[in-house]
Amino acid sequence: MVTLVQTLTDHTDDVNCCAFSSIYLASCSLDKTIRLYLLKDFSELPFSPLKGHSYGVHSCCFSSCERFLASSSTDGITVLWNPQSGEKLASLKQPSESPVRVCKFSHDSNYLISGAADGTVALWDVRLKKLRRTGSVEDGSVIACDFSPGGNYFVTGSTSGELTVWDCQMKCLLNLKTAHDLGVTCCEFSSQPTSGGMNNPGSRCFLMASCGQDNKINLWIMSHKDTAGCDLRMRCSLNRHTAPVLCCCFSPDGQILVSGSVDKSIIIWNSSSGAPLYTLTQHERYVTACAFARNLPLIATGSMDKTVNIWRIGSENNSDNDLNGKLRCSVQHWSEDEVCSWLSAEGLQELIVVFKSNNIDGQELLNLTKENLENDLKVGSLGLRNKALRKIEELKAKLESICIGVPDEFLCPISREIMTDPVIASDGYSYEREAIESWINTKKRTSPMTNKPLESSLITPNRTLKMAIDRWIEAQQVLQLPANQGCN
Repeated sequence: MVTLVQTLTDHTDDVNCCAFSSIYLASCSLDKTIRLYLLKDFSELPFSPLKGHSYGVHSCCFSSCERFLASSSTDGITVLWNPQSGEKLASLKQPSESPVRVCKFSHDSNYLISGAADGTVALWDVRLKKLRRTGSVEDGSVIACDFSPGGNYFVTGSTSGELTVWDCQMKCLLNLKTAHDLGVTCCEFSSQPTSGGMNNPGSRCFLMASCGQDNKINLWIMSHKDTAGCDLRMRCSLNRHTAPVLCCCFSPDGQILVSGSVDKSIIIWNSSSGAPLYTLTQHERYVTACAFARNLPLIATGSMDKTVNIWRIGSENNSDNDLNGKLRCSVQHWSEDEVCSWLSAEGLQELIVVFKSNNIDGQELLNLTKENLENDLKVGSLGLRNKALRKIEELKAKLESICIGVPDEFLCPISREIMTDPVIASDGYSYEREAIESWINTKKRTSPMTNKPLESSLITPNRTLKMAIDRWIEAQQVLQLPANQGCN
């Protein structure tokens, strides 16, 4: 179930881009502004809108560390903002002074790329706020870009239909001249690694989606080795939209893909099978932007109708299993900064300093006890300790509610999440691969289920269980889809 929960109508011209941090939503528009909203209640921040551009704003994005918000504009400038205060930190002028169509941070927040209408690409050092390298595509305007999660590579897409892979020395590693017949409009990586299959043994592989004026979404497998460079291979093409596709984004777990089009529709896809799950048609004009929230089951879509729509996947109490089975409970993977953002959103700002100094990440947060807060973290206030424990229990209950109705054998015994890559350990039990590998690497080599020593650290894929889980998830989908829809 996908529900429209909020429509933001503050922009006075086309909305061009949307982006989430863990506590904010940003949108930018041809009205020259960037607007910031609090995710907790979608209220606009007191210092919003941000006004630092002299022409329309085409792109905006948050850094993963959440200390920076970037926006790029027809004025040829990419601005770095402090999203906490709205302060302008730097104005980065494109060397060619051409209109900047897109910008994107690297996953470690160290770099920022900006692509311009004249085909130039600028790589910026975020910490120094200085230009590091420049390059240029062979033809067309650069209107799409994204960093690969698995290395120091990024991809640009141009109006000529090219996809180009670069390293952080601005060396062109790969160029696909006909990725889309009539021009690339967007390219986005999934943050989760995927199998490269027989064509890429031993490589680290990631799924990338590109959109085009040819009405298609192409899914690619990008693989790279330290010694052998990289490779970009098409996996399949999705053809449900009836007009140019302008935007796409992956869910944090990589299982869901969202796309928006000139046909005014938003399609939510199963990224593994390529099957369309839902089609949303509430926008009145072209859908130009879409973004997935980092820690909540929310999607934002922007349109030339000047609105931003906020959608919730599943019901408000998360008891639906149709798509929540696809959205992994991500709290245990929160970084320390994301935990601090959660503390702020829950009114526990007093704990941020002590949590930060003690390196409390998502896994540590879920394991905190009354004794930890009092004796280890030295939280002296009884009221503050009780409030923190209450909020943590509420968070745990919310995570548990996502898994209501899920067969227990589909849940990893360690993480209690639906398994996406189940493996069999030497104790005969099945676990999520990442969870059991972490268990073996960081703890004594004992079984999580029996506490007896593991005979071996060898794990084997449980393909039968994975097929059962996939069939169960597909059975939850509301739409019954034709057999020929999806990736072959």
